[in-house]
Amino acid sequence: MEVGDTVTLSIPGVSEASFKVVADPIDFVRHGTKIVCIGRNYAKHAKELGNEIPTLPFWFIKPTTCYVESGGEIIFPKISKNLHHELELGVIIGRKMSKVAKDDVMDYVAGFCITNDVTCRDLQEQCKEERKPWSVSKCLDTHCAVGSFISAEKLEHNNVEMKLTVNGEVRQHANTKDMLFDVPTLLEYVNQHVTLMPGDMIQTGTPEGVGPMEVGDTVTISIPGVSEASFKIV
Repeated sequence: MEVGDTVTLSIPGVSEASFKVVADPIDFVRHGTKIVCIGRNYAKHAKELGNEIPTLPFWFIKPTTCYVESGGEIIFPKISKNLHHELELGVIIGRKMSKVAKDDVMDYVAGFCITNDVTCRDLQEQCKEERKPWSVSKCLDTHCAVGSFISAEKLEHNNVEMKLTVNGEVRQHANTKDMLFDVPTLLEYVNQHVTLMPGDMIQTGTPEGVGPMEVGDTVTISIPGVSEASFKIV
């Protein structure tokens, strides 16, 4: 049986019962090996930062020490003066995948979560100007804020409404249907080069509206009606 299957047992003419096969929740925060982050996957976001629209997906990796869960605190590091929010859909891998074709990649997805890919924007711009890796701007502790695990069968990955608010003010409100590269395309591209393990997460890129967060702010990320998570900036 596979996740999503409906299994029916019966004594014909006497009794019948049906069951849906669902995925067990995965504690990806504690058991994942890496966070693969997709850049510039929404055209309007690429334009708002003055970047070219990519013709192929590009990605970088964050360590799992970046994770902070709902109700936790996001640290505003002393080395930065411009901390930004980036709302994203996270895709959680359910089983080891390597060189899996696009038609089959969704069979390896256990679920999803809502995320905030916290970014030290001033450090990122400095790294770009100096042609250095972005790690110092993306990979600090608590700089991957995540909501709870959502089983794959509960979301249509190509039509997910996402929202981010700061102190109740809507800053980002978008839908995954506007991605340049959809989830199957991203998974196929990444797993051709890097083996993905159970619990690994793919952050699928942020839409337009990225902006600053300040110490004392409350930042809330959500898939309305499905999942919500809030964090304090300290």
